[in-house]
Amino acid sequence: MQWDLPRPFIWKVTVAPGHVDGLHHANNAEYVRWCERAGWAHSAALGLDVTNYQGLDRGMAIRHGEYDYILAAREGDELLFGTWLTKVDGRLNMTRRFQVFRASDEALILRAQWQMVCIELSSGKPKRMPQIFKEIYCPAVIAPEADSDGRISHPD
Repeated sequence: MQWDLPRPFIWKVTVAPGHVDGLHHANNAEYVRWCERAGWAHSAALGLDVTNYQGLDRGMAIRHGEYDYILAAREGDELLFGTWLTKVDGRLNMTRRFQVFRASDEALILRAQWQMVCIELSSGKPKRMPQIFKEIYCPAVIAPEADSDGRISHPD
């Protein structure tokens, strides 16, 4: 695999019959769900899961998501989701990136990026990150190269 960034956290999924739509490929909405599951798996591996979020009354909520669907995946395909934290400002904001490959031929299937904001779960309002978020998420950041307009560059 030609990952855009070093040391991805990798989460695997196999496209099942229920993931496939009338066009005979994995439905685009499934990728959104899979990215969420990969993001949670990465966060849990770092040491913060949904139980921690609930206990702290804080969570990272997706403010903006971008998905670039490059190739179709079909039933039976094993997909490898690589994910990274690429920015954590230690206050409110965090950026997570994804890259998805088909395992059988290493074809690039999808790239995605989330802009997230820390919220108080009980109110839904933006609130500063708790110290534990900074302690766990900041060291996990893999900094990408950015274009002059601030957009992430992808080597193609």
